[in-house]
Amino acid sequence: MGNTTYITTFFLTGFGEMGNERYFYFVCTFLGYLMILFSNLLLISVIVKEQRLHEPMYVFICNLACNGLYGTIAFFPKMMADFLYDVQTISRVGCLLQIYFFHTYGAFELTILAVMAYDRYASICNPLRYSSIMTQANICKLLALAWAYPIVIFTVHFCLTLRLPLCGSVIKKVYCDNWSVVQLSCTDITVNSIFGLFVTTAHVILPLFPIAFSYFKIWKVCIRASREARAKAIQTLVPHMVTLANYIITLLFEIFQHRFDMSKLPHIVRVLISVQFIIIPPLLNPLVYGLRIQGIKKKIAKVFQARIR
Repeated sequence: MGNTTYITTFFLTGFGEMGNERYFYFVCTFLGYLMILFSNLLLISVIVKEQRLHEPMYVFICNLACNGLYGTIAFFPKMMADFLYDVQTISRVGCLLQIYFFHTYGAFELTILAVMAYDRYASICNPLRYSSIMTQANICKLLALAWAYPIVIFTVHFCLTLRLPLCGSVIKKVYCDNWSVVQLSCTDITVNSIFGLFVTTAHVILPLFPIAFSYFKIWKVCIRASREARAKAIQTLVPHMVTLANYIITLLFEIFQHRFDMSKLPHIVRVLISVQFIIIPPLLNPLVYGLRIQGIKKKIAKVFQARIR
């Protein structure tokens, strides 16, 4: 065991040497955060305000937007502050909060997408029974499961991290993540590593099964349906598939940068790869649903028309 001290501050070295470029990065980050806040809050307010949008699909979209805000609130304010200082540090409490927010945010995204896929399956494959399947009580149960399942699993993983004595305080990223902190431990981390694989499986692999099952069943129905019915089904599925593909791609970026040596890439590229999963989904999801789903698109258009008048 190395020399153990109680670490109160971590140093984030992923920013590298920024120089005067920091102000450019600050402005870009600030504008990006404003776009995320505006688009997600607009989507949420339209769905909450309009009684006609209080259907299962829109309720789940609203939860997806809430999760986008939940994840970014732990990242953007701290990121913008770091651009204004020569040395980027974060307190132990702040680091642990970032870890909890980031990992649960990522898990929530997939569990909500799994619930949304099931909703589309019920709507397209069982249209006559849809209203009896997606009752208000069942919607509440599905949402409770989507939010509680990641919290329960990651909290156990998080507690295993909290028990570790640390011998280092340097995190080679622009934010705190669980594995980076675990690697600073002075003791054996085998238990954390093994349970980490279980958590990854539970958070990523397991939610993909109901998604894949739902899409497979929908695909079988679409093959036998008329051209008009097939087109209508595909139209409702496109936003969900775009959102899923968007999140999976950004998640793969995060996994690759942990597993492969990316030191040969330009520094700014490495930073962008490491933050894709927390920036792109919350930014694109409101645009995907706002532009592709007619019910939301029309209501948003009315909001802007009313303001112009």
